[in-house]
Amino acid sequence: MIWDEEFETLPREALEAIQTKRLRTLVERVYALVPPYRKKMQEAGVKPDDIKSLDDLKRLPFTTKDDLRDNYPFGMFTVPLERIVRIHASSGTTGKPTVVGYTKRDIETWAELMARTLSCAGVHSGDVVHNAYGYGLFTGGLGFHYGAERIGATVIPISGGNTKRQIMVMKDFGSTVLTCTPSYALNIAEVMQEMGISPSDLKLRVGVFGAEPWSERMREEIEKKLNIDAIDIYGLSEIIGPGVSVECIENKKGLHIFEDHFIAEIIDPDTGEVLPYGEKGELVFTTLTKEAFPLIRYRTRDITRLIPEPCVCGRTFVRMEKITGRTDDMLIIRGVNVFPSQIEHVLMSIEGVEPHYQIIVDREGALDVMEVQVEVSERLFSDEIKVLESLAKKIERELKEALSVSCRVKLVEPKTIQRSEGKAKRVIDKRKL
Repeated sequence: MIWDEEFETLPREALEAIQTKRLRTLVERVYALVPPYRKKMQEAGVKPDDIKSLDDLKRLPFTTKDDLRDNYPFGMFTVPLERIVRIHASSGTTGKPTVVGYTKRDIETWAELMARTLSCAGVHSGDVVHNAYGYGLFTGGLGFHYGAERIGATVIPISGGNTKRQIMVMKDFGSTVLTCTPSYALNIAEVMQEMGISPSDLKLRVGVFGAEPWSERMREEIEKKLNIDAIDIYGLSEIIGPGVSVECIENKKGLHIFEDHFIAEIIDPDTGEVLPYGEKGELVFTTLTKEAFPLIRYRTRDITRLIPEPCVCGRTFVRMEKITGRTDDMLIIRGVNVFPSQIEHVLMSIEGVEPHYQIIVDREGALDVMEVQVEVSERLFSDEIKVLESLAKKIERELKEALSVSCRVKLVEPKTIQRSEGKAKRVIDKRKL
């Protein structure tokens, strides 16, 4: 089901005309109202009148998380605080959080984008949406809540935590849609098994999962354990929250970016050069319709590529590949770039390994060492020592082949790696301590 057919199926020429008009308006507004933007543009030698087409976008300077932190909390807003009806903030792990403001119109735009998002995932007005994303300053919970209400679905605003109660509620209330992080979906599946509850005891048919990168192997695991379609969603607080892009239920190959609201670019993370469609690099967004907190060429640090080919669902927006990692999550081990997603991909392809792991990075003398701790099934863990040693060696070989760097593998008992109700903490880098 296409929620907004007029815009979601626009021919490219018509879409680009809308983007150009909105971009020019945006640049004029931030130049006039946001001193940090005006200063950056003046330093780059660019004036609003210089932006005449989409091709001129690359003349504008990038915005980074440091810009937002330097102007904390409200220095990047384009409207006075009395026009702000909502404030959210990122869950920043270091320093101050990134603060995001919304006008009344921004909230309406966000709800509309989330209605599109959920419709793309096959959600409709007859559904019961079990919303286990966190409510509060995090944008996930309220973003999904407003979108589900906009399409007329029934919303259960349960938030995170108390997994046994979540499962009871899903069973008793007849939930048909689960929204949460993919790692928490696996946690739910595990607790269901412990409780003796089968997927057939629930009415779930689709899950919309995001807020952390996850692999195709993890999708297969979730779909198998919960007997649902698992749909990937992408968003970030700075851009609007969830509702920037999403897979469609018809294809599940690339996430449709809502290009009438956001311009996406892929750049070389080292040089800043714009890369053509199909090439992998860092994702950059410009917001076209936000009032309170617009952003120009915001560097997300997420690694992906853009897919321009048409989709079977009929939407004409460009798609982005599933996020494969982040430039700031990248580990450099003895000169080799390693992404946690690469490790996950290998682990999920090996029989007997559970989808719970942790990467420990340390330094011994002058040498970086990496240990991957991975849970194995109950059956395997109770097996002979020789069997476990053989499995560990196999995983080490396959990881070395995939990563071009050696690491230690430590097999651990089932349920010993800490579970997450939000974003999973996959890496512990002791070199920074």
